[in-house]
Amino acid sequence: MSKLLHLPFLLLLPLLSPPRAGAASSHHHHLRSLNFSLFQQETINKTGYIVVDGVAGAGVGQTTTPFGTIFVFNDGMTVTPNASSRVAGIAEGASITSSLDGLRSVSFAKITLRIRGLQGSISIVGGTHNIKPADHPVVGGTGDFMFVGGYVRSSPVDLEGVTVVYKIEFHLYWPPYAANGPSK
Repeated sequence: MSKLLHLPFLLLLPLLSPPRAGAASSHHHHLRSLNFSLFQQETINKTGYIVVDGVAGAGVGQTTTPFGTIFVFNDGMTVTPNASSRVAGIAEGASITSSLDGLRSVSFAKITLRIRGLQGSISIVGGTHNIKPADHPVVGGTGDFMFVGGYVRSSPVDLEGVTVVYKIEFHLYWPPYAANGPSK
């Protein structure tokens, strides 16, 4: 058999070979990222309302709502847990209680931000647990957040009283082709 017949296969070997150590992550060095935290301030019957009563399961409590409850909100996002600190964003959206114990819901929100010289909004959707941290994927953005990806982690800080506070951690990433977002 001629050695020339093996030549095309030899040319494909580099494509079929496993990546070198460290090569798998080398394509991520072009991603621009931004990580920061804000605090969502939600006041019952002022910035957050039950608009549809649920039908079964847990009753309305500080951390629970009946299955099927629709809750809407338009909450300020502050730079510290203190409600009087600077507002850097607004979270507006809705949650639908999706568990019979009243602790979990499907949530979606548009978060409008003005932070670190960037302006725009991100949209998130996902499952929320009322008393545990929950991750929500970023599904879109506008303005300086166009093409953004990543996730937002929501964690309860203070669930006592009329105003409840959640720490919202932003883990945002821009692909190489995005012209906006933070500088490298």
